[in-house]
Formats: sequence, C-alpha cells, structure tokens
Amino acid sequence: MSKLPIALQLYTVRDETAKDFAGTLKKVAEIGFAGVELAGRGDLSVQALRSLLDDNNLKVAGSHVSIDELEKDIAKVIDENLSLGNAYVIVPYLGEDRRADGAAYKTIAAKLGELGETLRTHGLTLAYHNHDFEFQKFDGEYGLDLIFDNTNAQVVKAEIDTCWVFAAGVDPVAYLQKFHGRAPLLHIKDWKQSEKALTEVGTGDLPLAGILAAATEIGTEWLIVEHDAPTIPSLESAKISFENLKARQ
Repeated sequence: MSKLPIALQLYTVRDETAKDFAGTLKKVAEIGFAGVELAGRGDLSVQALRSLLDDNNLKVAGSHVSIDELEKDIAKVIDENLSLGNAYVIVPYLGEDRRADGAAYKTIAAKLGELGETLRTHGLTLAYHNHDFEFQKFDGEYGLDLIFDNTNAQVVKAEIDTCWVFAAGVDPVAYLQKFHGRAPLLHIKDWKQSEKALTEVGTGDLPLAGILAAATEIGTEWLIVEHDAPTIPSLESAKISFENLKARQ
C-alpha cells in the first residue's frame, strides 16, 4: 500500500491560528504534515498566506468555502485559490434549510453542478464534504447519494469524512467503493462508539486499516486529519493523529 501525503484541516487548530497564524503553520510543518486544508485565512492577505505556506514547505490540499460564498462571489474564490496554488474548493456544510428533503438535496446537486462547471473552466475542482446528517434517507436513498447521483463525477468530487460516515452507522470501507476516481480527499478523524464522541486518529473505533487500503484503491490523493473539538491542546491533538496515521500507512 503506497503512502499518501497527510494534511491538517486548520479548523482543528483554530484556537492557535487565531492567536498566531504564522507560528501555527510553522508548528504544523514541524509535526510533519505535508500540507494544510484551509478554513479561512484569518487577517492574512492571500499573498502573505502563500508566502507562509511556501516558507514552511506546506501545500494546500484544499480549501473549505461555504456555498453562500461561492454563490456570492465565485470570481473572488477562483482568484484566491489559484493564487494559493490550490486545486480543490470544498463545500463543507449545508444549513438545515438546504437539506430539508430529497427535493432539496436534488436542488443542491444542481447548484453544485453549476458551481463546479464554473470552477472547472478555471482549472479548479469542486468537492463536497459530508457530515453524518447526509445519511438520512429520502425514498430509500441517502441524502449524500442524492448529491453524487445527480452530479457529474468529473465536475463534483467527494471529500468523504470517513468518521462521520462511521458515526452515522454506515461502513466507511464499503461506502468508499462508490467513489473510485471521485474522492481525491479523505477526512480522517476517529470516533469512540461507546462515548459517541470524536477522538484522535488511532484512539477510537474507526476501521482505519480498511479505510487506508480503500483510499489507495480508489485513487485518493490526500489524507486530511481533523478534530472538530479537541479536549486536549489542539496542536497536541494534531500531533497524536498525525503520528498514529503515519504509523499505520
């Protein structure tokens, strides 16, 4: 099994970036991460962020951008991400009003298709990141499947959050088989089933070995470590997850 590069979703260390973005990137690089996934850039200009990333030899694996922001000013999103050397723009979340029923998911699919086509003409790729709520069924089909079954696989890619799949009661290893060539990015965090709680990678019940094997099989390009709400210092959490994930590849 080939080793995939590991990035950190900076939302994990948002408390640290809020205090010292530059210093946090340096520490992220020192841990050993090859890249980061962005969730905003604080007060930094695009140029300043690019310089910091280059100085620390960190690639941008992707950038989380709300669907509202994409609808409001997609030209700005395109310009910023091209300047950062980023290829993947990821819609990270849907508000409840956008996922009320199956029809709403199909409406979102159509919108993602439009946005994805626009990004594609500029050399960028749109992806969608799931939580657990997309595994509610509508007429027997998961909301998440309604998105991907109603979009072009070349236009709308998947950033599968394997932990949220698992937390929803779905086998993430089997589910990933739907996404050959369509899931360039995977989120890797862990879940303690007994506590119904997130935890650092390698310290919970996520079937990590199977996920890593599937990632290679389906053509994943980046493994992205994340923890939504660490209960220990966030950089320490990131380090534990990185080291455990690296050791299992």
